[in-house]
Amino acid sequence: MGRLFGTDGVRGVANADLTAELALGLSVAAAHVLAEAGTFEGHRPVAVVGRDPRASGEFLEAAVVAGLASAGVDVLRVGVLPTPAVAYLTGSLGADLGVMLSASHNPMPDNGIKFFARGGHKLADELEDRIERTYRAHSSGEPWDRPTGAGVGRVKDYDQGFDNYVAHLVGVLPNRLDGLKIVIDGAHGAASRVSPEAFARAGAEVVTIGTEPDGLNINDDCGSTHIAKLRAAVVEHGAALGVAHDGDADRCLAVDHEGNEVDGDQILAVLALGMREAGTLRRNTVVATVMSNLGFKLAMEREGLTFVQTAVGDRYVLEEMKAGGYALGGEQSGHVIALDHATTGDGTLTGLMLAARVAATGRPLAELVRVMERLPQVLVNVPDVDKTRVGTSPELTTAVAEAEKELGATGRVLLRPSGTEPLVRVMVEAADIEQAGAVAGRLADVVKSALG
Repeated sequence: MGRLFGTDGVRGVANADLTAELALGLSVAAAHVLAEAGTFEGHRPVAVVGRDPRASGEFLEAAVVAGLASAGVDVLRVGVLPTPAVAYLTGSLGADLGVMLSASHNPMPDNGIKFFARGGHKLADELEDRIERTYRAHSSGEPWDRPTGAGVGRVKDYDQGFDNYVAHLVGVLPNRLDGLKIVIDGAHGAASRVSPEAFARAGAEVVTIGTEPDGLNINDDCGSTHIAKLRAAVVEHGAALGVAHDGDADRCLAVDHEGNEVDGDQILAVLALGMREAGTLRRNTVVATVMSNLGFKLAMEREGLTFVQTAVGDRYVLEEMKAGGYALGGEQSGHVIALDHATTGDGTLTGLMLAARVAATGRPLAELVRVMERLPQVLVNVPDVDKTRVGTSPELTTAVAEAEKELGATGRVLLRPSGTEPLVRVMVEAADIEQAGAVAGRLADVVKSALG
């Protein structure tokens, strides 16, 4: 059996891969591991539990709550809120752990469990591994001490979570959004109430789409993975910009007033310049992944800012930010982390900060994003190859060197093994889309030949 924890918690088809039994068992194991790690420090532990609106979240929440309470953990149930809200409340309430039930941008049948440590931070790999080992030991019949009587955990709803989180979001903005009309696509997900309320409290005139979750329609032809409806709505309503979230609202993509998509790299570029101007961009550095557009890197260099690259995944961005003491980082997909105000990617906060920059400058978003030129990217997946030899094949090394020489300073090549499938992703960027496509095709042939 493979590792349960992926790069962002445990995910799978609800009631098939991710069962109530698994959710309950992992919650018990998490309580025990964190207790052994000294997290609870001799006091009665408290957990914050939230979920997105998926129908399966209802029974999975019940299983998680039951597991935690049976292990002696008091539970504050915050209901349907974004992942970053659960992280924030875990920290602000002084809770010992947080649990979020969501599969983010995945389709409705999927669901997932993500644990947060004290302070609202993601668990280290080592703790996840210990939770998994403990879960497997319990599943094999290893007994554990079950509290009884007054020792069992108590469960109550924490209805103040919504207002506390929205107040936090609005409170960290440098300026109000008065005079801006903004369209919000909530992906029929966890931010369907939070995001419109936060933008309205900040002074914006709000138009909403994708904000009527019924448990079955999350991410269904809406949100950050299906942005066409938002583009049309922004133009139809004459809005200054649009904001699109995913199911758990830890990411944000945007649309300018002309209906053009603004991706995570462009959002990072706009926010970086604003933070530098405000003196809050620590060490004048932005952290992003190797998948960031080359145009972003060139723009940061032109502006005199340092660009630090990491492996793909917002957890690696966050680790680098913490290690280097940086304030801003993110991914092209729209995971943006403003570490002074959040411990994880926060789509609503990102959208608010972007809108605040538009309001403060009086310049349209379409003009602000011109700070970077997004170079064409061509991505080709090469299946059924030995992805483990990507970094050791002399044939590939030579082919990549020749391709990068051909592309010059405004092009690059990235070969990346898939984390979950037997394939290699070939990404080529160049100022000319036809050149990028031709190079990507040739390299895909070499990958197939060398690793097939």
